[in-house]
Amino acid sequence: MKTQAKPLSEINSQAIRLLSEKLGVPDTFRFVNQFTIGHGDYTAERDTMFRDVTLDDIVSAIEKKRPSHKPLSRNGGRRGVK
Repeated sequence: MKTQAKPLSEINSQAIRLLSEKLGVPDTFRFVNQFTIGHGDYTAERDTMFRDVTLDDIVSAIEKKRPSHKPLSRNGGRRGVK
């Protein structure tokens, strides 16, 4: 009896779905990441991407996205703590 081979993409999708159902999404990602090889040089890319970005730039960007637009404190978010 001959069986038709499924495409590898279909097998991968089915495997991910089954793992997600049994292990949960976070553990499925952890499992799959064991078998994937990264690429590039993240450290060099990060240095290039953020070369001209200051802490004040980051804080300003966060403040713009916050619904209340309350300024962030410089002491870890704890107001009134010195």
